[in-house]
Amino acid sequence: MSTTHLPSIHWQRQSQLDNTTGCSVLISLMRGLAALQVAAAHLRAEIFPGLHEIVHPPIYYQALAFATGFAHQAVVIFFLISGWLVGGSLLNKLGRAAGPADAAEDDTSPWLPYAIDRLTRLWTVLIPALCLMLLVGILTNGVDPSRADVATANDYSATTFLGNLVGLQTVVVENFGGNYALWSLANETWYYIQFPLLLIMFLSRSRVRQVGAAALLLVLGTSLPFSITLYFTLWLLGAAFSRIRIDCGNGARLATITVAAACSIYFRLRGSNDDLNLTSFAQDLVYSLPLLVFLASMQTPLATTSSWMHGITRVAHTLSEFSFTLYVTHIPIIKLLRHAGLQTFGRDRLVPHAPLDYAVYAGMLAILLAAAWLSYRLFESHTFRVRRAVKNALQPRPRRASMASSSMK
Repeated sequence: MSTTHLPSIHWQRQSQLDNTTGCSVLISLMRGLAALQVAAAHLRAEIFPGLHEIVHPPIYYQALAFATGFAHQAVVIFFLISGWLVGGSLLNKLGRAAGPADAAEDDTSPWLPYAIDRLTRLWTVLIPALCLMLLVGILTNGVDPSRADVATANDYSATTFLGNLVGLQTVVVENFGGNYALWSLANETWYYIQFPLLLIMFLSRSRVRQVGAAALLLVLGTSLPFSITLYFTLWLLGAAFSRIRIDCGNGARLATITVAAACSIYFRLRGSNDDLNLTSFAQDLVYSLPLLVFLASMQTPLATTSSWMHGITRVAHTLSEFSFTLYVTHIPIIKLLRHAGLQTFGRDRLVPHAPLDYAVYAGMLAILLAAAWLSYRLFESHTFRVRRAVKNALQPRPRRASMASSSMK
């Protein structure tokens, strides 16, 4: 008589963030495909007319519009993955310390390394991307470099540049250079700040620090746009599920990912896919939960001996490597390509009824990927070197090493 084993849920003291588990490969693949989806969606929106603007759209354009219509869901996936990786990594460091409560007060606490990690991760990619946006603005006559209004609040001002570096776009300044993809980085930046405050509020043994962290969270929660605070809960869900391992069979895994995909498709067709708001949050939560459950069920060692699994792992790793760069650079490259098309061919838009124009679209998408890869090689790939240099300059040397050195003299 056969027995059916029900799924079991286990809480992990340390989340598995290396490349040895199935969820790590899936996260890499999801992150890369999400960035590709956003770039493809924005490219279609920039160079093709909207689907509702066409009286009788051809079937192949309807297919393209559907396939590139998941940019909203892709950004939600970014938030979930960010919470899983960034939040999970910080929880791991706190868990390896003398104790979560002590880590908030100890001189070797992870707060300074955490701040350095987050800033170098953002700025190593963002600063070159903003400079690229400025260069494209100059080349396309979108900005006059001779103007002396760098301190005023315009799309290319120094104020807007600095504001985008610290997550103030859509809060008090505009997206720099009209790069509207940068709005989600404001969410990410504030989540990087709010999560440590939340941990201090609950884990610190100092009542003063607890109250101070709670007060700062209250100020941020009431000062930031409502959507940023609201979607912080999805980010937190990603961090929480990084600690959960679900043991189940392949049938249960297939069921959860099917539910997540079906809900995502349904809300893509019938739901709210524009701004982040209370309505979109409810639908995003619906498909986020089974997706996170699926990832939690994949926190087991992954065998990569087969050739096809090795190929998938390699593709996932390659896509995820430059996904951040692709996300922040594709808008300026699209603007540059449209300008080149207008100057060379007298048009910067494509025609849905012209099959050859779809080859042009594919070529432009390939250029976006190539430009992002080049930028990645020039800048993002050196993030760890920059991070190590900053830590060596800012972090205090261990006291024990100094004492041992002095005792030998």
